[in-house]
Amino acid sequence: MANIRPLSSLDVGETARVMAVDVSPEWQGRLNAMGICPGKNITLLRKARLNGPLQLRVGNTELALRRREALLIGVA
Repeated sequence: MANIRPLSSLDVGETARVMAVDVSPEWQGRLNAMGICPGKNITLLRKARLNGPLQLRVGNTELALRRREALLIGVA
């Protein structure tokens, strides 16, 4: 079985597959609209200092996500 860990634990430049998203239905819809859903590959491009947001790439789309939401997304 895959070792699932939080999205926020990725190293810069690392790519992983989204395995689980444990958020409210409202956030689920928003994340799906951004392409963050189980089965998708996601790459961590940058971690802002002082616990700032993460810059991510999903497909051809780049986006920023707060670390507290990134803790609720499991990747492997």
